[in-house]
Amino acid sequence: MIVEIDGVPLHLAHPDALSVKWVGQEEVMRQLLAAWLVVDERDIPMNPRLVGKPGVGKTTLAYAAASRLSREIYIMQATVDTRPEDLIVQPVIEGPGQLRYVASPLVTAMLRGGIVILDEGNRMSEKSWASLAPLLDTRRYVESIVAGIKIQAHPLFRLVATMNDDSSTFDLPEYIHSRLQPQILIDFPERDEELSILRENLPFAEDKMLEYVTDFLQQAHNNEERFTVRDGINIGRYAIKLMTTLDARADFTHAVRFSIDKVLGEEALRYARRP
Repeated sequence: MIVEIDGVPLHLAHPDALSVKWVGQEEVMRQLLAAWLVVDERDIPMNPRLVGKPGVGKTTLAYAAASRLSREIYIMQATVDTRPEDLIVQPVIEGPGQLRYVASPLVTAMLRGGIVILDEGNRMSEKSWASLAPLLDTRRYVESIVAGIKIQAHPLFRLVATMNDDSSTFDLPEYIHSRLQPQILIDFPERDEELSILRENLPFAEDKMLEYVTDFLQQAHNNEERFTVRDGINIGRYAIKLMTTLDARADFTHAVRFSIDKVLGEEALRYARRP
């Protein structure tokens, strides 16, 4: 799709289509949807940030919340190499002496009234964040130096940023931090919720295996390990694959323990029940 702004044709990105479901923790879902509400014609939506350890489901929550609003969803992965033009408009050589201007997923969401998930936003440098400052306040626009245009956000446009709580990230500058509010903390789920998440993602697994993996994760959480339900899904998936190569009568715990070792390392076995 192509739209024209101030005489400049912009080629738009395609929305993302994922099959995800948010299980449990409805309180954080409520908080996110509330941040996006507009309660008066003089009101504007907020730009929440979801904070938590890698693997706790921040992106899943953001996508599931956007799906509930039945809007186009765009996911943009932030990295240390993300440049301002990557966030807004990139020029692409189309032929001799010709340029094509390609809108980022973020700008496409702005124009289409969609929702953008800026994933792992605190891996991005201050220079890149600075290019989004006018978008994150009452102005709600970005400027493309490359294309020489100003792009205003559609009234239905919404943004959420996910932030990993680990040491491999940048500290947000204060003027960006104050624009990315509220902060919504995603913590480890309770046991029943964690078991439900495993069932949702591994519907072909036996309950006794899922119970075993859940107990392992809960024990790790109680000891302040950073293992997440994503790790549990990988452990369960690999264990099931291993079981297909073994005698079907073999004790499944051997496959799960082997999987824990290969996914998280031998030290993690201290939290797993012995056969």
